[in-house]
Amino acid sequence: MILDGGLSNALESRGHRLDDDLWTARLLRDSPGEVAAVHRAYYLAGAEVVTTASYQASVEGYVRAGLDRDGAAALLRRSVTLAREVRDELAADGRRRLVAASVGPYGAVLADGSEYRGRYGLSAGALRDFHGPRLDLLASAGPDLLAVETVPDLDEAAVLVALLDDLGVPAWLSYSVADARTRAGQPLDDAFAVVAGSTAVVAAGVNCCRPGDVLPALETARRVTGKPGVAYPNTGEGWDSGTHTWSGTAAFDVTLAPRWVEAGAEYVGGCCRVGPADIAALAKVLANR
Repeated sequence: MILDGGLSNALESRGHRLDDDLWTARLLRDSPGEVAAVHRAYYLAGAEVVTTASYQASVEGYVRAGLDRDGAAALLRRSVTLAREVRDELAADGRRRLVAASVGPYGAVLADGSEYRGRYGLSAGALRDFHGPRLDLLASAGPDLLAVETVPDLDEAAVLVALLDDLGVPAWLSYSVADARTRAGQPLDDAFAVVAGSTAVVAAGVNCCRPGDVLPALETARRVTGKPGVAYPNTGEGWDSGTHTWSGTAAFDVTLAPRWVEAGAEYVGGCCRVGPADIAALAKVLANR
């Protein structure tokens, strides 16, 4: 299945600044029509799955921004219903389309680049207390599956997998990796072993990594878990969390995708800096392989 690309870059290309702690989640509150427009653009480009604008959203984050807890919870649920409305609007063409509720790691809510480092110093209990209610809220809005993404640390993954199995909603789990290790530095064999026995996780892989890191990670994920793979790298540029800027050279190459599929990936798309035109090219390459 073809996934979408980056939500943030697509919103920025529409003229939005995303330099506050809420990032894309702010537009759920301020400009939900713009979020819907990006979902629509990705579907029309050929994406079969769009991910919601909830990656950096949390009740706590919205409360810090001035909402009450009920309003904050409603916005998390709205991230899902907004994407579902766009999907349903396009249903007349008969194409199968899904909505994946984005579940970012704890580090994403910190808005300091911690999802590229991991090791937050939180106990497993504190991580459960953070992720559990958030997963419940998103699941209650009726997504087709959960996209548990950019996880930098196998310890956080272990907490998430246990919560997902209790919740019973289908999910994929994708690590943020670099050079065959999690961003926290753990071997990928160990990281994917955390996922192997899960009943809720239907696919495992990587996202928001360099395109060149995808294939070896997929091979490890398949060998360790036996599950379908998921792969959606960024363009390969580097993110500076202090200046909120990208640097380096883009290396997103859709001609790499057939090899990812051969390695077991059943969900393929792009992450940061990958836009609708890239997803259209990806869909064409995979359709013609």
